[in-house]
Amino acid sequence: MSADWRAHYPFQPDFVEIDGQRLNVVDVGPASPSEPDAEAAGGVVVMLHGNPTWSFYYRELIAELRRDHRCIAPDWIGCGLSDKPAADAYPYTLASRVDELERVLAERYPEGPLTLVVHDWGGMIGTAWAHRHPDRVARFVVMNTAGFPMPSDKRFPAALSLVRTGLGAWLVQQWNGFAGVAARVGFKKPVDPAIRAGFVAPYDTPAHRVATLRFVQDIPLREGDPGYEIVRATGEGLGQHKDKPALICWGEQDFVFDAPFLRAWQRHWPKAEVHAFPQAGHYVLEDEKTTIVPMVRAFLQRTRA
Repeated sequence: MSADWRAHYPFQPDFVEIDGQRLNVVDVGPASPSEPDAEAAGGVVVMLHGNPTWSFYYRELIAELRRDHRCIAPDWIGCGLSDKPAADAYPYTLASRVDELERVLAERYPEGPLTLVVHDWGGMIGTAWAHRHPDRVARFVVMNTAGFPMPSDKRFPAALSLVRTGLGAWLVQQWNGFAGVAARVGFKKPVDPAIRAGFVAPYDTPAHRVATLRFVQDIPLREGDPGYEIVRATGEGLGQHKDKPALICWGEQDFVFDAPFLRAWQRHWPKAEVHAFPQAGHYVLEDEKTTIVPMVRAFLQRTRA
């Protein structure tokens, strides 16, 4: 890994063991293991990353909120600073990801309300967990993601189809053809090279890129696909959260999670506060951090119970 990005990620490895694998979790702020006697006056905020990112994506939001919120941000198995088992040694499925979140929260924050912040695959994982535990989630912050099957007016991107099998899959694992490309096209505004390096740093060898491939291969598109029943049930259950405070921050230059997905969120949660960013891409929090970070803090403050 390049050392240049480390100054931007001031968190030490902190592991939860899951089925013999170490899952790294950023767990900082009042009431965290490092500050057990302090009170998290602003509550607990759980931040869930997608593919091919890791908790690095949330570093500036964590830095802003950790003064008065406990911030918990796991790296999924195979991602970030977590262990990276081979494909035959770990399931790498949506069901296993939801179970990972169950295990992390069972160990670190087993009871009480929380705010879910989700992006990309973190949205599907987080809303599936929320479907199991609707009373645990007080608020949502949603960024370019889904918690439901692909909208009927959206076509599955050809670029994603390409990398699911054959040559595309080989390029993803052997040449970092997913994380590396995402670190180029995911941003729509200038980004420091050290930040770009941080996004791809954990995926530095073919053996460390299994998860980035398996996430794409595991996307459930139709009945019968592994995980599709989780997606369907979660989407059908989103209505149970429709009256909860929800902030949606959306990069309009995302070619995957684009306008059809945003419209679907607005149908499910018509009361949500929506902010669309025309010049931002998939990594909307990076492109618009100077706006979104204080926006999230303000949202949490005014919706505090």
